[in-house]
Amino acid sequence: MKLKGEAQQNTGFGTNANNYGGRFINKDGTANVVKSGMFFWSRISWYHTMIDMPRWRFLSILLLFYIGINLVFALLYYAIGIEHLNGIDVAGSDWGKFGQAYFFSAQTFTTVGYGHISPVGFLSSLLAAAEALIGLLSFAIATGLFFGRFSKPTAFLKFSHNALIAPYRDGTALMIRVTPFKNTNLTDAQAKMTLGISIHENGVLTNKFFALDLELEKINVLTLSWTIVHPITESSPLFQYVKEDFQEINGELIVMVTAFDDMFSNTVAIRTSYTFDEVIYGAKFEPMYTRNEDNSKTILHLDLLNAVKHVSLK
Repeated sequence: MKLKGEAQQNTGFGTNANNYGGRFINKDGTANVVKSGMFFWSRISWYHTMIDMPRWRFLSILLLFYIGINLVFALLYYAIGIEHLNGIDVAGSDWGKFGQAYFFSAQTFTTVGYGHISPVGFLSSLLAAAEALIGLLSFAIATGLFFGRFSKPTAFLKFSHNALIAPYRDGTALMIRVTPFKNTNLTDAQAKMTLGISIHENGVLTNKFFALDLELEKINVLTLSWTIVHPITESSPLFQYVKEDFQEINGELIVMVTAFDDMFSNTVAIRTSYTFDEVIYGAKFEPMYTRNEDNSKTILHLDLLNAVKHVSLK
């Protein structure tokens, strides 16, 4: 099938489809790329990793680091000799003495220093001084990471799970829905949609990319849901596509939305993608906002973001 429109160049995804595996963009907006050819530690930005990871994993790493490093220092104190920690009951059991060394390590690491136990001798004092310094640096880094996570501009937007081919005026259109899900104020929202498709050209499987024209590329305020619409006209690369084409052709829709968040005073961005098997042919979105009983407020039903109903297309 010959595609309408002019293909984009310099997309950054490459043109040789035989060298590309899977989708171009993951559902969460990250690039579907695994890097190799360098050592693992050289390929990882720890700051970006700690800032972007889920909250539960971030807190778990901090907790495990705190437990682990105190365990290491407790073992070192125990190896030097419990008698070099003044205040520990040397007559107790080995586990009891190790436990006291562990909690002394925790007090030193956090620079609390209750004074019940204190180091005696050069080695134990040197180790306590080194631990206090590491503790200060560790908490400074953890504080910076907490600040970075809280202060990072984030687009609190959710995309619909599926894209739809829906009735539109006298024809059809490709539709995707997006909505804010937190108490943010987003203005000047702008959307871009790109179609990536693999086709045979001169006997070679080639990736082609097309910028899709949208009904509205920009809206002033994004407070409710926004249905991003690409009218499928004669100039659209999707013109004359039928349901079977979306099932048989390897294609992907890449969507990017940017908006201005007045809380951060910064532009936030989010993106996602839909492979052709995530496109529902012959459906339209159900309304996801209504007015309340006394007609004083508008209720945005976030649980209806993916609510669709099947319809017949002409």
